[in-house]
Amino acid sequence: MDNSEFLSRQTHLLHKMQPNSICLLPASGLVTRSRDTEFPFRQDSYFHYLCGFPEPDAWLVLSNHQEYSKGMSVLFCLDKDPTMEIWHGRRVGPKQAKQQYPVNMAFAEDELGERLLDLIDGHQNLYFAQGHNPNADELVFSLLQALRDAPKQSRQAPASLIDSRIILDEMRLFKSTTEIELMRKAAAIATQAHMRAMRFVAADKNEYHLEAEIHHEFAMQGAKYPAYGTIVGAGDNACILHYTENNQVLKDGDLVLIDAGCEWQGYAADITRTFPVSGQFSEQQKQLYELVLRAQLAAFEQIKPNNTIKQASDVAVAVITQGLLDLDILKGDLTDNIKQQNYREFYMHGLSHWLGLDVHDVGNYKIDGQDRPLKPGMVLTVEPGIYIAPDAKVDNKWRGIGIRIEDNLLITTSGYENLTLAAPKTINDIEALMLTKSG
Repeated sequence: MDNSEFLSRQTHLLHKMQPNSICLLPASGLVTRSRDTEFPFRQDSYFHYLCGFPEPDAWLVLSNHQEYSKGMSVLFCLDKDPTMEIWHGRRVGPKQAKQQYPVNMAFAEDELGERLLDLIDGHQNLYFAQGHNPNADELVFSLLQALRDAPKQSRQAPASLIDSRIILDEMRLFKSTTEIELMRKAAAIATQAHMRAMRFVAADKNEYHLEAEIHHEFAMQGAKYPAYGTIVGAGDNACILHYTENNQVLKDGDLVLIDAGCEWQGYAADITRTFPVSGQFSEQQKQLYELVLRAQLAAFEQIKPNNTIKQASDVAVAVITQGLLDLDILKGDLTDNIKQQNYREFYMHGLSHWLGLDVHDVGNYKIDGQDRPLKPGMVLTVEPGIYIAPDAKVDNKWRGIGIRIEDNLLITTSGYENLTLAAPKTINDIEALMLTKSG
């Protein structure tokens, strides 16, 4: 992503902040996995959004103080250290950071405390995401207290503390042209991974073999990491919504539900497909699968500017509830079943969530207590499902079947663009693709 994108975001944030304000944004730190090893580093999404700097333990400071006509940006980062770099990898360092990243100044991280006192001093408002990073909270509050305790040195702490996420979440909700292209790429890679899994699956392989195929496809196309814990649930494991053990043997006659998406330059894809281990759906599987697909396609018809997610969700609920009644899984009247939410025994999650730098991305779903209208530039998932537990009080032929179909939709001026359209999801398309199994 070009620095001009980051500079545009910084400028937008500075204009949205109240006059004479400063904003502090900490990067992520390393997270211990066990003893003296860490999980792979993933940058904080807010920090990445505003500057793209890829290292841990950094800080970004933005100010619209009147003495800075175009605003001011300062980066603090780990200093160059030949010994540490031999053990843990190269560092950018302040000098190169100033040249390479969209900031006016850059300093070593060990100067942070002293310089932040000077930078914060005299600003009327401090924008900071309290609670987002406990270690950062501790530092910021100690600095504020130091400023409050130093009136004789003519220092002044900000009078108000404002949550920076109020502005940033709304900014992140609407994707730029550059972001959309990155999300198209993430969706395309994830689509190929799901198709690879469909070709590879076979009885007596393990769920983790499918997970490995998916992750391999991600990496081979340049997406080193999944965007979230990959779900590969075969048989009744598909009825566990966030199943990630992925350690059971695949059996003929079972469906396998895969919820997997890669991360491309920070942006997530989030696709779910459900398909038969054998390559062919049984009659009962077909009936439930077609019901979920009908619900998704009906919801799609409601996905357009000025409609709401709730409108789409209500339509999906109505289709699923009527279908469950038709299959004699639910009993009674459609209106009563919807009113009493009886469908929630089999469809217990929401239809949609925002998608972006985080797989469950930021942004309010309501404005002033009302469901917010969809607008061009938003990206969201649409993911109805049906999950019939092994002990559900229904005919035995339905038990243990879990199905979810999930796509990623970009709201456009006229409707939507399905970023994951190429991932097969009709029964005919899935079965046709699976005839080309790789073994």
